[in-house]
Amino acid sequence: MNLSLEYKIREPKVKADKNPLLLLLHGYGSNEADLFSFAEELPEDYYIISARAPYDMQYGSYAWYAINFDADQNKFSDNEQARSSRDLIAKFIDELVQNYAIDAENVSLIGFSQGSILSYAVALSYPEKVQKVVAMSGYLNLDIVADDYLKNSLSTLKIFASHGTVDQVIPVAWARKTPAILENLGIAVTYKEYPIGHGVAPQNFYDFKNWLLDNNK
Repeated sequence: MNLSLEYKIREPKVKADKNPLLLLLHGYGSNEADLFSFAEELPEDYYIISARAPYDMQYGSYAWYAINFDADQNKFSDNEQARSSRDLIAKFIDELVQNYAIDAENVSLIGFSQGSILSYAVALSYPEKVQKVVAMSGYLNLDIVADDYLKNSLSTLKIFASHGTVDQVIPVAWARKTPAILENLGIAVTYKEYPIGHGVAPQNFYDFKNWLLDNNK
């Protein structure tokens, strides 16, 4: 099946006419095998699909957008690439719904780091395609959200956000700004922190898994 993004899939072990989808979006320099390691621990009635980012960094590493450095080692995100990836993920969701027995009204994104930043951007830009977001070790970058996102109906979105308190890659201060912005948009947010760096603590995994179960239709 030739879709817009390469991906790994675990089909539901318990099949209905239509099953919910968990779409996993990995971080910068990783690949689709990374978050897919969660698959066997996630609810059996979901399609679990882990997408590979479109920009090839070689040696099995991929990115949703480039991160560039200037002479003083300041980091700059390539927002044009990020917006392109945002729209590509939205297109990919449509393709998955067309090709698998997926419930289009029950689509969740699970993103880590750069994948988390893209998850926010997709959800706010295309809330009709996404109902829930698990955003780990990322933050909301409004520069890569659709220009007219405030016209969207955002109140149906539910978001679980988490961050490590000693994250050395994305400062926890960036993540802490996100819940208030989302709540001001009328979005239901659960925010948790864990005493770790840039990664997913076991408790983080269990917390978002329970959140998904609690919020599943």
